[in-house]
Amino acid sequence: MRWFRLQRVTAFDRFADAIRVLVALSGVILYSGLREDAHALIPLMLGVIASAIAETDDSWRRRARALLLTLICFSVAALTVEALLDIPWAFALALPAGTFVLIMLGAASGRFATIGNATLLLSVYTMIGVTQHTGTPRAFWVEPLLLVVGAGWYGVLALAWNAVFVHRPVRQSLARLYAALDDYLRCKSWLFEPVRDLDVAARRSDLAHANARVVSALNDTRLALMDRLAGRRSRSAMSENLRLYLAAQDIHERASSAHYPYKTLTEAFYHSDLLFRCQRLLRITGAACGARAEALRYDEPFLDDGRVDTAVADLDTAIAYRRRLTAAPGADLLYAVDDVADNLRGLAERVTGAGDADAEPGDTMLQNPLPQSSLEIWQRIRVQLTPASARFRHALRLSLAMWAGYLVLLAVHPTQGYWILLTTMLVCQPDYGATRTRFLQRVGGTVVGLVIGWALMRLFPAPPVQLLLIVASGVVFFAARFRYYFTAAAAISVLVLVSFNQIGNGFDLIWPRFIDTLIGGGLAAVVMLLVLPDWRERELHHRLADALAAQAAYLRLLFAQYRQGRADDLAYRIARRDAHNADAAVSTHVATALKDPHGARTDSREALAVLACAQTLIGHLSTLGAHRERLAAADADILEEAVAHIAEALDHVAHGLIRSEPAPFDGGAAARIYDQLARLRAERQGTVRLVAGQLQLLLDELPELRRISARLVGEQRAPTPDALDRP
Repeated sequence: MRWFRLQRVTAFDRFADAIRVLVALSGVILYSGLREDAHALIPLMLGVIASAIAETDDSWRRRARALLLTLICFSVAALTVEALLDIPWAFALALPAGTFVLIMLGAASGRFATIGNATLLLSVYTMIGVTQHTGTPRAFWVEPLLLVVGAGWYGVLALAWNAVFVHRPVRQSLARLYAALDDYLRCKSWLFEPVRDLDVAARRSDLAHANARVVSALNDTRLALMDRLAGRRSRSAMSENLRLYLAAQDIHERASSAHYPYKTLTEAFYHSDLLFRCQRLLRITGAACGARAEALRYDEPFLDDGRVDTAVADLDTAIAYRRRLTAAPGADLLYAVDDVADNLRGLAERVTGAGDADAEPGDTMLQNPLPQSSLEIWQRIRVQLTPASARFRHALRLSLAMWAGYLVLLAVHPTQGYWILLTTMLVCQPDYGATRTRFLQRVGGTVVGLVIGWALMRLFPAPPVQLLLIVASGVVFFAARFRYYFTAAAAISVLVLVSFNQIGNGFDLIWPRFIDTLIGGGLAAVVMLLVLPDWRERELHHRLADALAAQAAYLRLLFAQYRQGRADDLAYRIARRDAHNADAAVSTHVATALKDPHGARTDSREALAVLACAQTLIGHLSTLGAHRERLAAADADILEEAVAHIAEALDHVAHGLIRSEPAPFDGGAAARIYDQLARLRAERQGTVRLVAGQLQLLLDELPELRRISARLVGEQRAPTPDALDRP
């Protein structure tokens, strides 16, 4: 039992971070203790924290290059702060300019964003360290040097850890991915609940959020794999991880498919157990994903308990029994149940067989999302230099908030006020909802942390005990900062109080820290409300336009495989990922829109309609992707005209959303194509009928899509019924 508990602790995905921080902070305390230099403790410790925050999930080779860049950025930032801090007018100019540059640097890639944020954090740490120094005066370069040494010390530890534990970060990423798939399949199963009072809108909203988490986990895992596959002489050790990732992509495609309107199936088979069987199979398959996630987390083999196969057999038996009841309601929709069951069988097989050596895919190349040259870095940043960019708006808001915070601290208390800048930087987030949440967590956590810190300093005045408290609070901060920010804010407040108590009176810091936290959080909230607020510049139509353009490209590429045969090559996987990423961006954007205080605006009223439409489109496209099979040339010719019409319509609506003008349409062509598809469904069986049915359902969505786009671009009225594409 004791070994099992220890294993659960070591399997925690932040366990490695906590251990590295424990060793790094312990080393700092040991060094400062041996030298009897308490004034070196704080800058070294702050350097460790900044370096740990700048850490990216890369291979040790890439991490070495990232560490070098991080230390260069840290050195430049710390020296600049040290040089300008005593020149208020120059510092007031450099602070917002540097903030803007560091935030915009994140447009190049996630790695640059992490390094930029950590560099800004270290700049504020430099301000705090310089102003809080109470010892004998020292040379201007000493504080920056100590900060960079602390950062380098942690960086070396992280490099060594990654060189030893090469596969562990990938396995943890895969575990999070399969856990997200478990959650997604469970949410999807609720749509098969055969009850008439089901809140479909709420279920779809939950499903959209779960889908966004899967897409994010897929992207994180791809980056982890890319860094460890590139440049390795032998890839055999990573081959299973790669197979698991590619299998997860296929699982997601099958799971996100929508074969037929769920409401219609519910009404047709209300008195049957077919949908219950489908729901049960989805949940058991999701549980198998969860079991695989646990196996990956604990580095154990996945054991198939046979429940998935039993659920598949039960569904097949139920379908066979229902087919014998020829007079029962819903006989004309049994083909739809067959299509769903066929997809669920493929889904179950992919889940239980993921990672098997005999499931090696043909094309295992992965697209590298990182910029390949300085020119590409600049191009990515230049594209974001517009008020339409959320990153630009965030960079502008944070720059102004930092500038305002600096002016306030000069007026309030110049020696303690740099906590205002720290709070402003941490609270100001890219959108209103996240800023509000972070403000409440930061203020609440700080209050709790200050109370706990005060109590601990009273109870344990001995310096050795307080040094242990510093290490413990640092470990708690890094273990909790992603999932439990309230706890993390409390832990870092304890760390700050106890640390500064080593060079002075930590009790004197309690009230300034509390007041400055309120001021800094308030400044972040005010700037969010007044400077390019997101509810006015939200531009939901841009997110929808991106999704439609990506879905049109996905449709064209996947239908090409109905002519050439199924192939999960790189081009197809890129198009599929782009479509799902764009769809996830819509759901994330809608979630943000519904949190702001101006929810009565047109785009917020249409937000749920946009979300439902985007989900429906990606669901039918995923269905076509899940059933890819080479068709006869004559059938493919008929279907290709419909595909071209739908893809062109999606592109037209996307372009119309960007240009704020109505999209062109051809109602006569749509009616003719719809009739052709109806005849094809009546005359054909199998894959041809399924594809024709999915294309009909996509055509049915175009009128709603045009209505939504008309509302989003500010049209006075939606298109009239006789002008719509739907026949």
